Amino acid sequence: MIRSQSCRRISATLFFCFSLIPCSAQNQGQATNLRAHNVALERKVSAIYTKWLTEDVHWIITDQERTDFQKLRTDRQRDDFVVAFWESRNPTPGSSGNKFKEEHYRRLAYVNTNFAAGVPGWKTDRGRFYITYGPPSRVEHHLRAVESDRPLPLSDNDARRFDREVWHWDYVEGIGEDVTLKFVDTCGCGEYHLPVEPNDLRRYTPK
Repeated sequence: MIRSQSCRRISATLFFCFSLIPCSAQNQGQATNLRAHNVALERKVSAIYTKWLTEDVHWIITDQERTDFQKLRTDRQRDDFVVAFWESRNPTPGSSGNKFKEEHYRRLAYVNTNFAAGVPGWKTDRGRFYITYGPPSRVEHHLRAVESDRPLPLSDNDARRFDREVWHWDYVEGIGEDVTLKFVDTCGCGEYHLPVEPNDLRRYTPK
């Protein structure tokens, strides 16, 4: 009798334990899916901030601001930074609208639509200066006068071998009056660039 009762208790215990296995496996599966979802969400959120830093404000953020942003550890801190970033450039601080931000994203959309050539428009030299200087007061278009089968180094003597655009601004804040930049398409592919050494670009940076 005792042996029979013991067997029944053991059987019941085993049944209970085995009945928990599917639930336990299901819970583990749900936990794994949740973790995967959170990781994917985190990557998506991180991608948003990465895009903001490396693309949206690439040409207008200062070196110090970039360093400060990269030190942030939470999305709340990053959100607060982005808000403060735009507010510091708001021509009417405290207002619900921000003309500077609106104009910046208009320029960004314009260059990506009109200046893309193998790379996104914001990465091109024309895109950079359209974003930072604004639309030029006038643009001169010059088609090449000499045919060439291959790209050649640019010099004063062979500048006419390439299509060129000369941009004029009557005034650029932080630079001065009567600003002129010459962009050249040395590859014949529509990617115009400013033919200067990288270090020389600093003199074109608004102060």
